[in-house]
Amino acid sequence: MENFWTSKKPINGLRHFVLLNENKEKGNIFFLMVSVLDSEINFRITYEELTKSGNWYKGWIKLPKLESITEEYIQYKLSNKKEGVNEIFVNEDSLFNIS
Repeated sequence: MENFWTSKKPINGLRHFVLLNENKEKGNIFFLMVSVLDSEINFRITYEELTKSGNWYKGWIKLPKLESITEEYIQYKLSNKKEGVNEIFVNEDSLFNIS
């Protein structure tokens, strides 16, 4: 599975994400996605949503700065919202596990 993804639409103002963990629950596959620029912006997404919805590009697409970091991100940071996962734990089989 590709570990680097670009969202076609900004998520809290950002578009570049890494697939940090993969979990299976009740027969469904979920991924923990984390922004490359801000770990506070993270979320779970299903395999189907990531691979079949048409909302994501595999890999990091080179974008102009105003498209990759939008005004929405500034507003998100100013509002101090804390959504998503409070703590991020890396699975042993994650590409990002360095222990």
